[in-house]
Amino acid sequence: MIKALLIRYKSFIMYAVFGVFTTLVNMLSYYLCFNTIGISNVPSTIIAWILAVVFAFITNKLWVFESKSFDSKILKREIPAFFGARIVTGILDVVIMYIAVDVMFWNSTVWKMISNIFIIIINYIASKLIIFQKG
Repeated sequence: MIKALLIRYKSFIMYAVFGVFTTLVNMLSYYLCFNTIGISNVPSTIIAWILAVVFAFITNKLWVFESKSFDSKILKREIPAFFGARIVTGILDVVIMYIAVDVMFWNSTVWKMISNIFIIIINYIASKLIIFQKG
């Protein structure tokens, strides 16, 4: 029974595992840029987003949704769809962080985590239903 559940929800489980790693890439990059290097909030958010999205594309493609083909026809569909969806959620992340940190002066780390929760949910739905469809 447990094996059947693991098989049934494999992509969700793998997405959750790699989502944690992607979130760590995002959070660590943001923290280093904002708190250690001293880059302002919005550029730090953008840098962290770029690093996390590249990491997420590779892990989502290969291990989460098992889209192993690197055929140019498939990549021409997957790359723009993936990055297009991530641009939308990246803008949402920047807006949330700008309002929470620069306007409301709330804790940047707490709001980065809250923002990531929304982003993860939206990105999973887009990846599962639109981007990495089984051919």
